Amino acid sequence: MSWQQLRVRVRPDQLEPLEQLLLDHGGLSISYLDAEDQPVFQKEPGSTPLWDHVYLLCLFDREVNLNALLFLLKQHPALAKLDDLTLDILEDEVWERSWMADFKAMQFGKRLWVCPSWEQPPNPEAINIMLDPGLAFGSGSHATTSLCLQWLEREIQKNNTVIDYGCGSGILAIAAALLGASQVIAVDNDPQAITATQENAKRNNIPQGVISCYLPEQLPGEIRQQKADILIANILAEPLLQLAENFAHLLKSNGKIVLSGILNEQTSQLLKRYSPWFTMDDAELKEEWTRLSGIRNEYYAACRQD
Repeated sequence: MSWQQLRVRVRPDQLEPLEQLLLDHGGLSISYLDAEDQPVFQKEPGSTPLWDHVYLLCLFDREVNLNALLFLLKQHPALAKLDDLTLDILEDEVWERSWMADFKAMQFGKRLWVCPSWEQPPNPEAINIMLDPGLAFGSGSHATTSLCLQWLEREIQKNNTVIDYGCGSGILAIAAALLGASQVIAVDNDPQAITATQENAKRNNIPQGVISCYLPEQLPGEIRQQKADILIANILAEPLLQLAENFAHLLKSNGKIVLSGILNEQTSQLLKRYSPWFTMDDAELKEEWTRLSGIRNEYYAACRQD
């Protein structure tokens, strides 16, 4: 059996009326794709963040006549140009597997790989994270995640305690555990991310108790008292600005911090914000994204003890 796939490029505010139009003309299923390789992050639990420009994909039975629908869409104000509308025929096998072609095994540093479950790891002797793209953010393909994985592969030490703040899929928490961390605390404000991290940890055979997952308000007091060797946060500039002092409280003296999800033009603002508590390194850039890292000041630790 084959299908017709209609692809329409729109803004998020145009999705609802177009969805209804497609469904009224026989649409069987609707999904969204990023039209411009723009990452989105969930700021509030239960919210559904979308990209600035979205591909709306709709599947139709092969026998449905779409001439009337195509005529209406071509006149629709949501379409700036005719190139925003395409129609393809998909065979069953193509429909089920075409999306897999976008996800290949990726290497980070010398010994760390992220591999989808349908591929054999290119280097079975390496540290291989088995991770499929899913609902929670983070499969290693985006520059922000890549920058963090490269840092972890190079810097993490055996028996480190690591906090992954904004864990998403759990990819950074799992990498930390596989690279030698003895305790990893994964934190996220989205319950879906907590579930994804727990499931992906099981898939990667992480021993029970190595990775513990919490919503921010549920973080136990003993974790704050014990403090971590490393805190890594791949979120967004706005929450990173808000969480700076909180992060300082969670790290040991001379503990290391890693921040990502930062656009290049936001770098100076973040460096200034973190300077009272951390000695920051030079920024590491990839495409339009920045990774910041630094060490928590001993002076700040002494002041806290007083």
